[in-house]
Amino acid sequence: MRLKIMQAGDPVLREPARPLSPQEIISDTVKRLIQDMRDTMHDAPGVGLAAPQVGLALQLAVIEDREELLKSLPADELAKRERRAVPFQVLINPRIVRSGQKQIEFHEGCLSLAGFQAVVPRAHEVVVEYLDELGEPRSLEASGWYARILQHEIDHLHGTLYIDRMHSRTFTSLDNWTRFWKPRAAAS
Repeated sequence: MRLKIMQAGDPVLREPARPLSPQEIISDTVKRLIQDMRDTMHDAPGVGLAAPQVGLALQLAVIEDREELLKSLPADELAKRERRAVPFQVLINPRIVRSGQKQIEFHEGCLSLAGFQAVVPRAHEVVVEYLDELGEPRSLEASGWYARILQHEIDHLHGTLYIDRMHSRTFTSLDNWTRFWKPRAAAS
């Protein structure tokens, strides 16, 4: 089922989300929510979706950067962003336990700020600890665009939006990004 995506201004996007208990994680309700969030993310289309974005202040996010989304992007753009396919993942009660010193800056958008983008600095590398959909502890290391997705979704779980981290003078509509910024990015 497709869920409604909350837009900037909705208070749930600014609340710290609460952790899920072991009982909640294995419940049919959370299993259904995970599937509905995956369907909603695919339909949007997006590469990540956090529970607050669908109105629930829970520490739950799904991510997936599907191969089909990458096919429409030029190879040099994918290489510059270090963007590659990421399989579907469920992150419950995630936390960034280490961030690399190196920062990278790219335009970033959000399903909860539909129609806009801005340049956002993010750590190039992160280590994240989380629970999977079975409640099992996991750890992962990510770099490039994958690390950006993780940081973006984990920010949502703390009530933070990319506009809190952006270079404010780069905030733009998607139409103007295509008109003015995309040609610059292709040339660099």
